[in-house]
Amino acid sequence: MASLTQRSSGLVQRRTEASRSAAADKERGAGGGSEDEGRRDEPGDDEKGDSKETRLTLMEEVLLLGLKDREGYTSFWNDCISSGLRGCMLIELALRGRLQLEACGMRRKSLLTRKSSVLGNCPSTVSLYLSTFLLITILTETKTQCFLATKKKINPILAKTRTQVICKSDAPTGDVLLDEALKHIRETQPPETVQNWIELLSGETWNPLKLHYQLRNVRERLAKNLVEKGVLTTEKQNFLLFDMTTHPLTNNNIKQRLIKKVQEAVLDKWVNDPHRMDKRLLALVYLAHASDVLENAFAPLLDEQYDLATKRVRQLLDLDPEVECMKANTNEVLWAVVAAFTK
Repeated sequence: MASLTQRSSGLVQRRTEASRSAAADKERGAGGGSEDEGRRDEPGDDEKGDSKETRLTLMEEVLLLGLKDREGYTSFWNDCISSGLRGCMLIELALRGRLQLEACGMRRKSLLTRKSSVLGNCPSTVSLYLSTFLLITILTETKTQCFLATKKKINPILAKTRTQVICKSDAPTGDVLLDEALKHIRETQPPETVQNWIELLSGETWNPLKLHYQLRNVRERLAKNLVEKGVLTTEKQNFLLFDMTTHPLTNNNIKQRLIKKVQEAVLDKWVNDPHRMDKRLLALVYLAHASDVLENAFAPLLDEQYDLATKRVRQLLDLDPEVECMKANTNEVLWAVVAAFTK
């Protein structure tokens, strides 16, 4: 049968059963396509776990690897994680486009001789405070750097001329610790080196004029961030003479995913080329080793897998950061931090 339908323009359109069935098939096809697209857009089980609430910074990942699950605190014998977390901050700021190394001149400097600072809103002159105590600062800093160089078996001349960090942008990151570190770097003139910033942010300086650079209670503040993200909880434990706030693990899935990610980076998904690895994952492997927590990720492995994983980590550690930073699509701050911990 045929029927007449009125168009909005006033014309009459003749519709038959065939045309109506064709239109119905078209509508069903469009509906099915949207359902398929909806299914494709739905995140998988792994992606659902990586929501905004559970995305961790480099500092939080390294701390999570170092925390004991039930006890909720790091090993008392670990004296490396403090400086490791400061290195994480510098790389995190670099990955977010806030920091870079100073530009190379006609005579190329090594990674440990180029300084870092902030480009945005930098003061053009040295403040009165620094100019007043300039002589004291130079004398104290020289003695401190020579002592640290002797302590860490570093050439004192090399310790004096390290890579300067330049701040590309002073826009807030949304993370309190990162913004605090960025503020210090932005307001410091002349710029400091990567090695110096790791020491200053850790409080490892004998210069009383630079003690204010130290970031305090970093582990506790990072643990509170993980509590807000639902990864840890807060408890108080009594240790005979004192009470200590601890943060036991509550969401084991997130930590297991983190451990699996580190293991796969050097096992199943090993690419034998650091420049083909994800920069954040590469930094995580390096800084987890520098913080002495990488062993916690490899502990569940079988003996053969453990030997293979440690062998490949050793391959990464044996790379020359000076050579790697000159290759295409590299992050110089990342390799400068690696050089600070491996050289």
